[in-house]
Amino acid sequence: MIIQKEITLPSFPRGFHLIDNLVLEALSELPETGLLNLFLKHTSAALMLNENADPDVRTDLNVLLNKIAPEGAPFYTHVLEGSDDMPAHFKTAVFGTSLTIPISHHQLNTGIWQGIYFCEFRRHSSRRKLVITVVS
Repeated sequence: MIIQKEITLPSFPRGFHLIDNLVLEALSELPETGLLNLFLKHTSAALMLNENADPDVRTDLNVLLNKIAPEGAPFYTHVLEGSDDMPAHFKTAVFGTSLTIPISHHQLNTGIWQGIYFCEFRRHSSRRKLVITVVS
């Protein structure tokens, strides 16, 4: 069986935001076994599975990304949508817009310190669309 829902995430500030609860709240229940696929319908934000215990990880990821893809760099040619847009597209390409997570015993089968993150790379974000698909 396949269940699919599209939700609109709240408008998050730039940064990394745990969204496990938002994803699980959108589903009535998880099957005994299956797969959860998340797909973000945007090109300047991303999804990732990463450390959910120490917030310093989020800080360090942000520092590293901004060193790799700084805003306002003179070599960008795609600049019509603002100085943060091309770096946001690059960061999205690095992280990706989808995740697949196994479901076991009616729960997401993630590691003990893993959480689902929504990564907002724009300064002035809008509400983003997330497609949630469960295959059992």
